[in-house]
Amino acid sequence: MQQIRPASLAELSLLPAIEDAADREFDVASWVAGPLPQRAPVHEFSEALHIMVAGRPPVGFARIEAVGGEAHLQQLSVDPAFGRVGIGTALLEAAIEWARESGFCAMTLSTFVYVPFNAPFYARFGFKPTDQLGPELQLIRAGEQSAGLDALGERTVMRLDLGHHTFVPRPRLP
Repeated sequence: MQQIRPASLAELSLLPAIEDAADREFDVASWVAGPLPQRAPVHEFSEALHIMVAGRPPVGFARIEAVGGEAHLQQLSVDPAFGRVGIGTALLEAAIEWARESGFCAMTLSTFVYVPFNAPFYARFGFKPTDQLGPELQLIRAGEQSAGLDALGERTVMRLDLGHHTFVPRPRLP
């Protein structure tokens, strides 16, 4: 299992390549109706509230923002060469734990409904679809729509109540 830790400034420039590799899996498996929009530029990673990475050098990351007073999982990506060994699960567990420890009462995210490693994956951790979107989440959804994401497949916003979450993270190996 890869160690999950905060990203260093020097590692931020490595994250777009991980996102690109993960996004190619959507194309290869035909999960969406076309190629995903261009990835986030490096400077956006440096502006994130918190980024956690797996491995040295990183092979996956979770990017967390504050949106409407709640933690928002902006991106979770794992290089497919390191997929299916629990890195995405470990990153999500760590992101949830970080948000809870940071005093957030909920975590939100926006994702594809029918991609198995999107909405169904997050639902296993207690995330539920919501249509109660505050102004900031509405802006995120509008940005996704203008970027063409909704044309690729049905999307949903999901929310996890961190105060009543029954999920218990697995112990991490040193």
